Amino acid sequence: MRLILTIAKNELRYLFYSPIAWCALIVFFIFNTIAYASPLHQMANYQEIMINNSNPAWHWHPGFLTSRLFERVYQNAVSYLYLFIPLLTMGLISRERKSGTMRLLSSSPAAIRQIVLGKYLGMILYLLMLVAVICLLMIIGAFNIRDEDRGLFISGILGFYLLVCAYSSIGLLMSALSTHSIIAALGVFITLFLLDKIGLLWQKYDLIRDLTWFLSLQNRTQKMMLGLVETRDIVYFLVIAAMFVCFTIIKLRSERESKPWYIPFGRYMLVMMIALMAGYTSSRPILNGYWDTTAPESNTIPIELRNMLKKMEDSSLEVTLYTNLLSTTSRVPRGFPQARNPDYLTQLWDPILRFKPDIQFNYEYFYDIDPATADSSWFHKYPGKSVDEIAARVAEREKLDIDFKLFKSPAAIRKLIDLRPEGNRMVMQLKYKGRTEFLRTLDDPTCWPDLYIIASVLKRLQEPEKISKVYFLNGELERDIRKMGERGFFKLADKSVRGSIVNMGLDVDTLNLNIQNIPKDMATLVLPDPVMELSTVVQEKIRNYLDDGGRMIILGKPGKQYVLNPLLRQLGVQLLDGQLVQPTYDETPDKVVALTTAEARNLSFEAAVPGFGMPTVTGITQQPGAYTIRPLLLTQQGRTWLKAGDLVVDSTLPQFNPRAGDRMQDTFTTAVRLTRNIRQKEQRIVVCGSADFLSNLRLGESNLRFARGAHSWLTDNHFPVRLSKKEEEDILLDISEKAAKIQKTILIWVLPGILLLTGSIILIRRKRK
Repeated sequence: MRLILTIAKNELRYLFYSPIAWCALIVFFIFNTIAYASPLHQMANYQEIMINNSNPAWHWHPGFLTSRLFERVYQNAVSYLYLFIPLLTMGLISRERKSGTMRLLSSSPAAIRQIVLGKYLGMILYLLMLVAVICLLMIIGAFNIRDEDRGLFISGILGFYLLVCAYSSIGLLMSALSTHSIIAALGVFITLFLLDKIGLLWQKYDLIRDLTWFLSLQNRTQKMMLGLVETRDIVYFLVIAAMFVCFTIIKLRSERESKPWYIPFGRYMLVMMIALMAGYTSSRPILNGYWDTTAPESNTIPIELRNMLKKMEDSSLEVTLYTNLLSTTSRVPRGFPQARNPDYLTQLWDPILRFKPDIQFNYEYFYDIDPATADSSWFHKYPGKSVDEIAARVAEREKLDIDFKLFKSPAAIRKLIDLRPEGNRMVMQLKYKGRTEFLRTLDDPTCWPDLYIIASVLKRLQEPEKISKVYFLNGELERDIRKMGERGFFKLADKSVRGSIVNMGLDVDTLNLNIQNIPKDMATLVLPDPVMELSTVVQEKIRNYLDDGGRMIILGKPGKQYVLNPLLRQLGVQLLDGQLVQPTYDETPDKVVALTTAEARNLSFEAAVPGFGMPTVTGITQQPGAYTIRPLLLTQQGRTWLKAGDLVVDSTLPQFNPRAGDRMQDTFTTAVRLTRNIRQKEQRIVVCGSADFLSNLRLGESNLRFARGAHSWLTDNHFPVRLSKKEEEDILLDISEKAAKIQKTILIWVLPGILLLTGSIILIRRKRK
């Protein structure tokens, strides 16, 4: 061990007396300080402007500052390692050969193993200088960010240092393979490139898919930069470093021995097999350990979802992915074997496997077209062709790099499962204790379902008795969940839309009270903007339903107050006559901004949005009665007023005219919640003065989250499942714009200048000696 330390000390001394090492350190310092100081200065300037000119209580989104600043620093540092590591390691062994000192070392009492380990130890000790650069920025960041997330610092540094150690072992081997430093550096480049891309090779073959994926460098440090440390990643870096160090020892030893070629080749194969087995075994979900270093545990699924998985310990969960070659979505290739490791398992299931590693995954590939439930454009594209012929053509033209024999025919897949009700889309079927539920993919760039959807599906599996059914009334020309036009509510019940209430665990259907009675299995009744006056029969059924404690959502609209107000009078609320207007420079005055109250944010985490657009809306007034009424949405203070009569939006802005009946007040209520205790149960009702904000045309993310939050509250947060999140604290910078500018100058110019001067003095003194 003493001899190894001596060699490491000599190697470290050589690096400190090397111009290349000093240049690499200074350039690395400059690149990373730019990646930190420049965004910091911009953010400090923006923060000052917002606080001084907009709102003194303004702050950044929780958890944004630490991750935004240091994720960029980590990515910048890792990207430049491709340049610095080859330059630093290309002469580790090759320069000894050039100078002839390798023969002296070989003839000395030092063993090959000691020489290699000593040089490698000296290099990884020098690389602590690069780590020190990142640590310096972290110390500075701790003073610049209020309540910074220090966990990101720990995981990021660990991942960075493990990466440079692995890179160094590759450089060590390349230096032993060639006497020319440039060729050795080129060899490092090529090896790193192959390790980065090997995870994408041969992924369609079951036998080697997991082995090539294990060897891949992809995403190994990315998770650590985001605060998640996994034992399989730590083992990976250690295995890669040990494997290349062993390769170097075998290479140098084979030069001193006169043995047949197959002896060293067998040693290489033995080392590689041991490394692959160790890495493959450690990457199994059941053996993988996790450490979420972030303060809010942002890389860990919510506690509610963890509890659901814990309840499944007594039985297995089976997940079958059904992929339709002829699905209309362009994201079908994400279900093919090539995308299984890098996309399907990593992106979707890794967070779940952390808490239930025994999930059984199955895969079925098929082709099917059902014109009754899906788009029949394939028949227009290939006229006169059968489904089998179309599938063969598609597989051939798209060059899918997958055996067409894997795909089952329509007859074969329908014997196994009928996916026509799902539109023959790519879906997952979850099976638990004999029960099954579909986990759907979505028609958006993310494709895979989020944690809210997964939690809802798992709850349906575990507690089928709590499955809630929502009925939308029709018969008086209400908004229809089957219509895709501007006024329709199709997106609320569309299986391909991420935020639809169908994908949040609720069953949806329509109900015509003129000819049907209210079902007993109903959880919530929705009255969506009736155009015609409600018939006596319908009014009577709704009144009886409400008298029995039924839960309901009522959506109104300006101009139709006379339709709903007779019914709302029973609840103690009324829609105001007229329409709210909010004159602005950029939008027509009928588009009003609604802000959520504390009551709305308490409905569900889903409803915790600051506000959203609420077009074509009227105000709501309340009267004392049996219900406790709380506002959910309010207009912006002093910016809206109630316009009586018709509102014209395609010419000049409307003028406030109190003589015409216009009404001005500080703020208007546009949505309320009503509660009362009846028959030892809390009755819950939501009334909104607008229906357009939930229509297909206006249903944005914020509007959809409010709708899901309301439905969650109405079902006692059973569906959609309420998931909790820990609050993140780093919301403000503790540095002014002027101070950030000075700090930027010091980091980018002054400190590198000091490093340059220090390095120059050391090198000049060394040269004189």
